[in-house]
Amino acid sequence: MTILVIAEHDNKNLNPSTLNTVSAAKAIGGDINILVAGKGAAGVAESAAKIDGVAKVLNADDAAYAHALAENLANLVVAIAGDYSHILAPSNTFGKNFMPRIAALSDVAQITDVLEIVSADTFKRPIYAGNAIATVQSADKIKILTVRTTTFEKAGDGGSAEVVNIDSKGDSGLSLFVKLDGGSSEGPDLTSARVVISGGRGMAAKENFKLIDAVVAKIGDCAVGASRAAVDAGYISNEHQVGQTGKIVAPDLYIAVGISGAIQHLAGMKDSKIIVAINKDENAPIFEIADFGLVADLFDVLPELEGIL
Repeated sequence: MTILVIAEHDNKNLNPSTLNTVSAAKAIGGDINILVAGKGAAGVAESAAKIDGVAKVLNADDAAYAHALAENLANLVVAIAGDYSHILAPSNTFGKNFMPRIAALSDVAQITDVLEIVSADTFKRPIYAGNAIATVQSADKIKILTVRTTTFEKAGDGGSAEVVNIDSKGDSGLSLFVKLDGGSSEGPDLTSARVVISGGRGMAAKENFKLIDAVVAKIGDCAVGASRAAVDAGYISNEHQVGQTGKIVAPDLYIAVGISGAIQHLAGMKDSKIIVAINKDENAPIFEIADFGLVADLFDVLPELEGIL
């Protein structure tokens, strides 16, 4: 049994999500290979080779893979899929972009958002916005899985895997990379930050997120998050959205500011180790899952918090 993990990277650095995905592969058992598809990503392949438990790294170097276009990447993976019992990728915007296409071309079912490996063919995944956990058994020859990285520890170093160059399948001609409109945040990635402070509808205006920014600036390894209500209101860009239709986070500390606690938001952060809620409505649902709650006006609390840090 051999498992293929598709590495997430930017052609320079390996994304930490790959380490979590390798841990999920370890839980399945068997040899683990990592696919690094990119342009000039030899350094990423070398980093992947050092991950503990990895037997081989496949390096596909072609401009067609520089931006991880789903059409091109899927064709490459499907071409080598027959050698593997499982194909894994992180359950984030990276994995969700191309894994369904791989499953469709392979004529198998995809199992999404896996949060526990029961056995080589049985997995647990959340349904109903995380309010229930489904146990799914797959009879497909190839198991296509996206992994909820927040529920698996990062794999460590210590490996010395062989790096093998493989042939490209070229450009499918079905899509074209035009440009990437990214955020300007210089802080840590939202999904890997040790602390996340999220603002909700209670922030009331875009400029009020500066209050959160001021606190974040004084805390190491801290990122700014937001509820969908805040994003939809235009207070902050959707790259900061936490929730069922946003990013899934599980930091050591999650501070929810002016967030009522809709079920869709809770689905994205309820696995955080410590949850602190700040809301002037004492009946806000967020207090039901918070470890610590402060019933107060956020416009008073945030400046005071900044002052004592």
